[in-house]
Amino acid sequence: MHTSNTVLKSLYLVAAVSITAALLFSCENNIETINTLTAKDNSPFEISKNIKLIYSENSKILVQLKTPLLERYLGERPYMEMPKGVEVFFYDSLMHVTSHLKANYAISYENEKITEARNNVIVVNEKHEQLNTECLFWDEKKAIIYSDVFVKITTPDEVLFGEGFESDERFDKWIIRKPKGSFTIKEDNVKEKPVR
Repeated sequence: MHTSNTVLKSLYLVAAVSITAALLFSCENNIETINTLTAKDNSPFEISKNIKLIYSENSKILVQLKTPLLERYLGERPYMEMPKGVEVFFYDSLMHVTSHLKANYAISYENEKITEARNNVIVVNEKHEQLNTECLFWDEKKAIIYSDVFVKITTPDEVLFGEGFESDERFDKWIIRKPKGSFTIKEDNVKEKPVR
């Protein structure tokens, strides 16, 4: 009987230690869960669907932005993310669209006034010139758009390629950096040298 009591006490002790260990481990998991939940939150402050933003100055619309999903984040560097794409229309003083930008993704840094468009970026101006690239920046303060990656610009007369470009935000006056390919030069701009 004495041996039986010792075995029972040992079983109770093992059971008590096992339950205590299980509780300690479950508490540790709960603490990890709590730490995860209370850690710095990186979720959007605001989520909006089917958005149409209008930027105006002196009661005149300058830019219209459309996106199916806009997520706004706060913090030291607040930003708006458009993970399902964006369309931007630029207007002149008579409310005519002067250019149109479309991309599959965009992020706009509110303090810096810089918007980055990525993935299948297309810009078309009123002269029917089209820019295609994978990454484009719009600097609202300087009123320019630019890229440092491969670009393709299609005009009514030719197709131009390069590594980077810069333009006014309406894509009216642009330059290609590091141009590649064949270029058309108008004859009236070429001066012939006399043969000697």
